[in-house]
Amino acid sequence: MASKPSKADKKIAYDAKLCQFLDEYSQILIVAADNVGSNQLQNIRKGLRGDSVVLMGKNTMMKRSIRVHADKTGNKAFLNLIPLLQGNVGLIFTKGDLKEVSEEVAKYKVGAPARVGLVAPIDVVVPPGNTGLDPSQTSFFQVLNIPTKINKGTVEIITPVELIKKGEKVGSSEAALLAKLGIRPFSYGLIVLSVYDNGSVFSPEVLDLTEDDLVEKFATGVSMVTALALAISYPTLAAAPHMFINAYKNVLAVAVATDYTFPQAEKVKEYLKDPSKFAVAVAPVAAAAAAAPAAAAKEEEKKEEPAEESDDDMGFSLFD
Repeated sequence: MASKPSKADKKIAYDAKLCQFLDEYSQILIVAADNVGSNQLQNIRKGLRGDSVVLMGKNTMMKRSIRVHADKTGNKAFLNLIPLLQGNVGLIFTKGDLKEVSEEVAKYKVGAPARVGLVAPIDVVVPPGNTGLDPSQTSFFQVLNIPTKINKGTVEIITPVELIKKGEKVGSSEAALLAKLGIRPFSYGLIVLSVYDNGSVFSPEVLDLTEDDLVEKFATGVSMVTALALAISYPTLAAAPHMFINAYKNVLAVAVATDYTFPQAEKVKEYLKDPSKFAVAVAPVAAAAAAAPAAAAKEEEKKEEPAEESDDDMGFSLFD
């Protein structure tokens, strides 16, 4: 009969497993595991099987193993994980897409009743309506200052009531009332707190960014750099076109106000001397712009009109 492994053996095996995962995987999700049961955790492991593994353990043991492994391998990037190991947390090592893995983890949330002493993760609101409870149960509602009335022999809540606020502890009266109403207000699962990717640590909100979001943020950054460069007259690649245009406007203003001229300023001076020339130059462009929609509409009408069939197309002639 094989003997049970000792605590020391278990620690050695755990340390070896954690070090193996650190070498094998470059992406890690740090997840909170508060109020997550063993069955629920087992389902999550099954759902992630293939390209991801879930590893739970004591924070002190994980920190020690990571610190020793970082010293052995010389990879100090592993040390970025140590500050993240606070509270009841676990590690999900993955080779898959971080966003897809995070979404898969979020699917395994289960409803849970409000137990006495639990800190509410969300606001709990009791909706109005018939509770199905007999009038003898009104004492629960009176203790909690919930307005009720008797309707057809049952207690009915008149208005929605915020029973528990986020961050408050659940009391015995609130827990008993929610249990009687059959309300399971909370849902628990693994919650992604941080993301580790090849030594970089960032918030899980980054995973929700799309290409459009990145382009928008980049454009905002470029516009800020451009504005700053223009304000302090410092040439940058983003500000150069604006600087050239502004310089051209300044030189053109000087040419218009004085006798100094250059080829590009000649036409502007002609327009200022005789505005009718500008009207003549603009007229063809305006006419073409106005005619374009009408031409397009005519083309559409031609496409929609059915083609007329000739006698020859029908295969006979009226004069045969």
